Amino acid sequence: MLLDLRPDVQVVAAVENGNDVVQLCHDHNPDVVVMDYRLPGLDGVQATAVLRDECPHIAVVCLTASANLTEMDALKEAGAVACLTKDEPLDDIVAAIRNAAR
Repeated sequence: MLLDLRPDVQVVAAVENGNDVVQLCHDHNPDVVVMDYRLPGLDGVQATAVLRDECPHIAVVCLTASANLTEMDALKEAGAVACLTKDEPLDDIVAAIRNAAR
């Protein structure tokens, strides 16, 4: 994962299913979760909402390949602090993660 190449960013876990996000957050207590919109199980909006309820100290940054404005708005309403597309420059994605960690 490219984020691991940044000295101040540490990836502690990855999930392929939205149902696993909250448990991994309890296990690892990250500062930021990078959430995709499209996930099996709980989708990104549902997983963000559950995560914000159960772990309100963890910031959520949405990083998605194809979410439209309505979907990104739904993620923000669920509690995401930023929403970006995967084709944005890596520096912009890392900046959003750093800002969310503050």
